[in-house]
Amino acid sequence: MTYKTKDDIISSVQKRAHLLLTNDDGANSPGLSGLREALSDFRVSIVAPDRERSAASHSLTLHQPIRVDEIEEGFYITDGTPADCVTLGVNALLKEPPALIISGINSGPNLGDDVTYSGTVSAAMEGVLLDIPSFAISIAGKGPDLKYDSAARVARRLVELILKEGLPPHTFLNVNAPNVRPGEIRGVAITTLGRRVYQEELVKRLDPRGRVYYWIGSRGHLGEEEEGTDFWAIKENMVSITPLHLDLTNYKFITSLKKWNWEGFLDEV
Repeated sequence: MTYKTKDDIISSVQKRAHLLLTNDDGANSPGLSGLREALSDFRVSIVAPDRERSAASHSLTLHQPIRVDEIEEGFYITDGTPADCVTLGVNALLKEPPALIISGINSGPNLGDDVTYSGTVSAAMEGVLLDIPSFAISIAGKGPDLKYDSAARVARRLVELILKEGLPPHTFLNVNAPNVRPGEIRGVAITTLGRRVYQEELVKRLDPRGRVYYWIGSRGHLGEEEEGTDFWAIKENMVSITPLHLDLTNYKFITSLKKWNWEGFLDEV
């Protein structure tokens, strides 16, 4: 007779865990397909946008209806944002709350200040607002040759670890995998958000009717590669894992702000 070890029992419980997948690259993206395949032995549901919603940030659709189609059992597409997808999944479409929400695999990095724009990261943030452990995962590369298999393996291992260890309340993880083959990843770095050096490009053009329009773009994802930051980890071909939380309060500045001269501040309001 073969007896199950404690790790065997934990693994069995993990495999029964219900996972919710989403992204901002759209339901047909290779990143979502790779993530789904890597987690195929878990119970997985998917709620994803019907088209790319990159840089949608943490927007919710409030002033128009949201359409949802179930294209196969447990796989829903919607014309909403990534944050909408999580809200719909948890509050309307799934029969039970998921044990974990995974957003990705994003095509391109989400490093430093860019997390404030990212639909990928914001979907994980929405999960935390609903009190569900969540993480976002991206590939820190661009172009046709993205190593989705490497990032999918990272996501798989992280799912197992989170289900075992848990995450603290109000905290989610932002994960960036280097765009290299699995054997070339040099390790895991627990990082802080770096500072991006912005090189935004604003292109002004005329449409066929002579009206001015603009394209907002970027000439690259440069960042200050200070040791310990997510930019540094990617430069070193390491997986960057940054714990983020929802409290944006600058506690260090509270004491100084209280010392300002507030007397008479509201006299003429």
